[in-house]
Amino acid sequence: MSGKLYLCATPIGNLEDITFRVIKTLNEVDLIAAEDTRHSRKLLNHFDIKTPMTSYHEHNKIEKAKYLVEQLLAGKDIALITDAGTPAISDPGEELVKQAYDMSVQVTSLPGPCALITGLTLSGLSTGRFSFEAFLPSDKKERARILDELTDDTRTLVFYEAPHRLQKTMKELYEALGDRTITIVRELTKIHETVWRTSLTDAIVSYDKIEPKGEYVLIIEGKSIRELEIEKQSMWEEKTIPEHMKIYMDQGQEKKEAMKSVAKDRGITKRQVYQALLDAKVD
Repeated sequence: MSGKLYLCATPIGNLEDITFRVIKTLNEVDLIAAEDTRHSRKLLNHFDIKTPMTSYHEHNKIEKAKYLVEQLLAGKDIALITDAGTPAISDPGEELVKQAYDMSVQVTSLPGPCALITGLTLSGLSTGRFSFEAFLPSDKKERARILDELTDDTRTLVFYEAPHRLQKTMKELYEALGDRTITIVRELTKIHETVWRTSLTDAIVSYDKIEPKGEYVLIIEGKSIRELEIEKQSMWEEKTIPEHMKIYMDQGQEKKEAMKSVAKDRGITKRQVYQALLDAKVD
């Protein structure tokens, strides 16, 4: 029988946030795969855990995952931990999980700390629907593409950011999204934890004067549905009703269906659409 892969959430700051189940599992598995063994050694020493460790990180995730899966298939139980929080969330652990499933290895997740969820619950913004974007890509074109996609997103947006890139990222967010409410959370669960609910413009001005320190979670309100509807209606009003009709009919809609779509877009009745087509002498 193959072993089992345990995804073990570890504290994001306060060591008391670890669960009894994670401590028990880390003691019982055959091997712990850690993102940074030197960092994780402090955690294991604190809880007197003697289980052997091996490194598993972004730069060896493909080949090392193959090795770890081989160990799992040989019957060893392995726990995966990240430097802080839940493995596989913005983390190379997702590759190991994929390879484990590809080889029919059993995987289970031991829930616990996660900066994404902790920051979101502290934000005071809508938590019903949200989009987790983690760290924006370093590639300029890819970064611009993602920000463009998020411009009209009505969900709450959640980002991770390092202190040395914070100001640049907030300025790019302002350029892409406009001025929005933002909750800036830093050093979650630690002594110097701070939560600041403000606007993007105020945040940018403030961080021009102070040096960012610590790890950040940025939670930004989504675009209001009402604002989106007004913008769309304004966009359609720039076109004539016949031009508007043509867009839908070119997409394959029948005339009656297209009239219904146009009426909905413009906030008018189908009768008004019909009359406009008559006035324009459009069949």
